[in-house]
Amino acid sequence: MDTRHLEYFIAVAEEGSFTRAAQRLQTVQSAVSAGVRTLEREVRATLFVRTTRRVELSDAGRALLPEARAAIESVDRVFDVVAAAESGLRGRLRLGVFPNSDVVDAPAFAGRFHELYPGVTLSVVASPTGSTGLADDVRAGRLDLAITGLPLADLDGLRTHEILVDELVAVVPETHELARRDSLSLAELVGEPFVDGPPGFGHRVVVERLLAARGLRRDVVVESPDMGLVSRFVAAGLGVAVVPTFVLRPTPDAVTRPLDPAVPFSLHSVSRPRATRPVEAALALLHRLTAAGG
Repeated sequence: MDTRHLEYFIAVAEEGSFTRAAQRLQTVQSAVSAGVRTLEREVRATLFVRTTRRVELSDAGRALLPEARAAIESVDRVFDVVAAAESGLRGRLRLGVFPNSDVVDAPAFAGRFHELYPGVTLSVVASPTGSTGLADDVRAGRLDLAITGLPLADLDGLRTHEILVDELVAVVPETHELARRDSLSLAELVGEPFVDGPPGFGHRVVVERLLAARGLRRDVVVESPDMGLVSRFVAAGLGVAVVPTFVLRPTPDAVTRPLDPAVPFSLHSVSRPRATRPVEAALALLHRLTAAGG
């Protein structure tokens, strides 16, 4: 069985399209289609149900997908071991991070990792759906390692390491009557318009679950993927916010207040249980840097 055919199969399954799979793999669509047909003949099963709008996995395809991913991972590990024995650590590392975060300085980390392991091809990406998208990408094999702010219950099946223990705080305009309080509850904030990250960001997942559990609703009027801008939107009078302290930037005309009761928030690195040697090396460096404060 040609591993390229497995890679074609995985790409089509994840993209839901032969065209997008070919673009992702930087090859022609006919090669992807032919490779999948060959694989179907070899396993003696139809792997996709093709419609006019989308390509979906058949029952056989759904059964094969995790095994195909495991097979590709095994092949990658074979090459990693041989390459490492010959000339040091080699392979690839696809890292998912938060943009504009001081917790994990992505450029500094990438530079140091490349200095230590020049034989490893490093890609650094951010997800438009935040922590949720990053965790999903690790599960699907699109990323090897990521930083997320999701609750641990949402990271089931992934290997996790705690990077930061933080808490959520309220951010309100300095002139707002809420700024006179020493602390604020979520119930006191929900009557105000909110500034927040897009759906899927880890802290937003935490806040919305707390609100739902208490039967509370809010109106998010500004969504910014750059969490460093949240305080500025609040200072401009557009609403209030509830965010981790690590994303805060000193901003005139905006003040922070602790939540009562307190809401803890943690960051974790996540990877698949059977990590490659580049992932293990990246984890070691990541935790050295975060433990040292940078």
